[in-house]
Amino acid sequence: MSDEDSGEFEEDRFVPAFSEAPVGAILGSAAAALSAVGTIAIGALMLLIVADVIGRNFLDAPVTGVSEIAARSVVAIVFLQVPAAILQRRLTRADFLVRRIETASPAAVSAIEAVFSVVGAIVFALILWASWPKLPESWATAEFFGVQGVWTIPTWPFRGITVLGCALAVMAALYRTTDEIRTIRSLP
Repeated sequence: MSDEDSGEFEEDRFVPAFSEAPVGAILGSAAAALSAVGTIAIGALMLLIVADVIGRNFLDAPVTGVSEIAARSVVAIVFLQVPAAILQRRLTRADFLVRRIETASPAAVSAIEAVFSVVGAIVFALILWASWPKLPESWATAEFFGVQGVWTIPTWPFRGITVLGCALAVMAALYRTTDEIRTIRSLP
């Protein structure tokens, strides 16, 4: 059965077969797992916000800490889902321009994607470099956010998600770079 018959597009298959690309398969599986956790977190955050709205408006009993959880969770969700977005080429970009260039020169699009991926790897490496020292420090000092005595939550899980997401994003961007270079070399 061909890809056309299966309804699956090449761009949707971001986890290659292990036999074809073991590094890509492991990286893609890890990115998919983190993305799934991020999706579950989106659902949980929506339920928490709805519970807060219902409690606040109908029961005069808001859920404590929702704004703090939401603020930290949105950042965590981004870092959970960005590695999969990189591997799937689903980061925000001017798609109309990329498609127009692709009709004229597929190699040019692959070169642009390779440069974009290298820049992405550098940006996420810098975020990782800036975030890493704060993770063990927040663990050691029991850093928290919220109002002490009312509601608190430790910061280290959110810092850990940032570090893990950045590390995987760097690897995903470098993998995309090598994949685009392979594509350029395979074009006539």
